[in-house]
Amino acid sequence: MGRKTFVVGVGMTKFEKPGGRDWDYPDMAREAGTKAIEDAGIRFEEIEQAAVGYCYGDSTTGERAFYELGHSGIPIYNVNNNCSTGSTALHMAKQFVEGGLAECVMALGFEKMEKGSLGIKYTDRTMALDKHFAVMNEARGFDAKAPPAAQMFGNAGREHMEKYGTTPDHFAKVGYKNHKHSVNNPYSQFQDEYTLEEIKAAPMVYEPLTKLQCCPTSDGSAAAIVASEDFVDSHGLRDQAVEILGMAMTTDFPSSYEGSMIKMVGSDMTKAAAQKVYEQSGFGPENVDVVELHDCFAANEVVTYEALGLCEEGKAGEFIDSGAQTYGGKVVVNPSGGLISKGHPLGATGLAQCAELTWQLRGEADKRQVDGAKLALQHNLGLGGAAVVAMYRKAS
Repeated sequence: MGRKTFVVGVGMTKFEKPGGRDWDYPDMAREAGTKAIEDAGIRFEEIEQAAVGYCYGDSTTGERAFYELGHSGIPIYNVNNNCSTGSTALHMAKQFVEGGLAECVMALGFEKMEKGSLGIKYTDRTMALDKHFAVMNEARGFDAKAPPAAQMFGNAGREHMEKYGTTPDHFAKVGYKNHKHSVNNPYSQFQDEYTLEEIKAAPMVYEPLTKLQCCPTSDGSAAAIVASEDFVDSHGLRDQAVEILGMAMTTDFPSSYEGSMIKMVGSDMTKAAAQKVYEQSGFGPENVDVVELHDCFAANEVVTYEALGLCEEGKAGEFIDSGAQTYGGKVVVNPSGGLISKGHPLGATGLAQCAELTWQLRGEADKRQVDGAKLALQHNLGLGGAAVVAMYRKAS
């Protein structure tokens, strides 16, 4: 068993529509990283290593971004793991500290994105998701008019409807909830509340998913500083420190390619990572008060409820209808507004989730504060693929 690890400082930018603000990725990284350092109350020179995540950028873009904070010659690792990039950087930082390789490490993530749906950048080589697309093509076909990612997750939603009787209204209710939550998040790209009818009447992207059930592309950055227990105590940080009770990363299993769209988009990766975290932490999903999970599309939030064990398999529709996943219910899921409304700058998303949960456990989440939040669960997913799950608790 490694050493205890703690998040001692977090920071993020407001997530913005690509091109909506006059800034570049170094500006984003400087803002988020500086906020994290100031939140921790430490000196930049005390950071011993850094893991920096982004998906769109040249080699060593991580160094260029981190240099906005200073030049100290430390190791800087560039991380790219699709939509789970930010949490992958955080997982690395945690392992460096847990393994005794460093006392204080920064995980930093950012993205400068393009408007519109994600596309393929390199057409002269094997596509990283070729096996995943092959599964979809065989099981559901491919619609050249619809965004590829929306098809993948939309088809997972269709499979859930066919197997368990979930309806389009259930997916719409996820969009409604997350947009409603984001109204109280000043960091959110969108802060507009919609009626359920407006969610359902929005332009259809890929049935059953309308535009207001799909995450936007976003510009932004987030950062977290991870430290050892000795560092926490020597710097008097216990009052603000949040312990990482458990954290696990999984990649695709053979089941990802066996024909199920739900499994192809990562449910088995999520299940396996969550189970490891529950074993590591000694707590299960029934103990969790607040969750930030990867709702890139409303369909993924629905299948992830079940993969994380927040409800039984096939029962997500009932879970949603009961209001169990919002304020006043069993657990508050995506109080930040989630990816659907807060936005999804790929390299920053996992670290923004960490920031939100840190603020929740400290009682610093203002109008979106979950009453009495003591245990927090994080889930970040990237196709191709990796799932990262973590459990947090305020340091005692």
